Amino acid sequence: MTDERMLIALDIDGTILDSDGEIPDLTMRQVDRLRRAGHEVMLATGRGPADTLPIRERLGIEPRFLVTANGANTLERDGSAEGGYRSLWVETFDPTDTLLRLRGVLADAAYAVEGADGVFRYSGRFPEVAFEAQGLEVTFDELLHADVTRLVVVAPDQTLEEFLKQVEGAGLHSVSYSVGWTAWLDIAPDGVNKGTALERVRRELGIAPERVLVAGDGRNDIEMLEWAAAGGGRAIAMGNAPQEVLDAGNELAGDFFHDGLGKALATVEGAAPRIGPHSDH
Repeated sequence: MTDERMLIALDIDGTILDSDGEIPDLTMRQVDRLRRAGHEVMLATGRGPADTLPIRERLGIEPRFLVTANGANTLERDGSAEGGYRSLWVETFDPTDTLLRLRGVLADAAYAVEGADGVFRYSGRFPEVAFEAQGLEVTFDELLHADVTRLVVVAPDQTLEEFLKQVEGAGLHSVSYSVGWTAWLDIAPDGVNKGTALERVRRELGIAPERVLVAGDGRNDIEMLEWAAAGGGRAIAMGNAPQEVLDAGNELAGDFFHDGLGKALATVEGAAPRIGPHSDH
């Protein structure tokens, strides 16, 4: 038997948070309403665990699972673990070939890798995020030959168009990747994305595919949106998203600055009682 809750999986940056780290009041109220109604409200983000857990706390949610690192590191609630969550499903890859290919076309880029323990090692200058506060600065060669959950590449001096052209010319193999709004590249293990991780979560929770709602705004949300839409769920693309992200969804929300997420969540009704053996409370 399936659970009558909805699985509501939300991207963080550009969907829940603005660039200043603020969460709109309407989003907070709707997340709280849905949590109280019994829905499983969770996060599905490109952020690593250390950057995801504080957002969970701010939202006041305690889902059984959190999808981090674009699907490469899924956390499960565990009261005995630091932060209340532990890594349950971790996917890694050897970034060596990808790093060497990218350095051949992006000589001035900055690179960072995230280990299965959530710790970053970085080489170069990252203007938009403070890896320095949570990671270790190393040489480029020290990024090689160690399995990681994520590889991040930033080229702050290039336009997005230039960056895309260079990345496409790198001939990357056996990795999954997405390019952000700026010259920012997130690379995950081959075949791993938010959608693959959420399918595993959905099955574990026993929630039917049509009882899924996801919302996102970035290129790393495309597979998640396509996954939800293919199962008959609600795939909500934020109005501020690039066209290819809009095309992946089956619903269009308003943009972030017009309470797009909060208004979309307001259309979700209260949950029916849970049934079956899947309750985790």
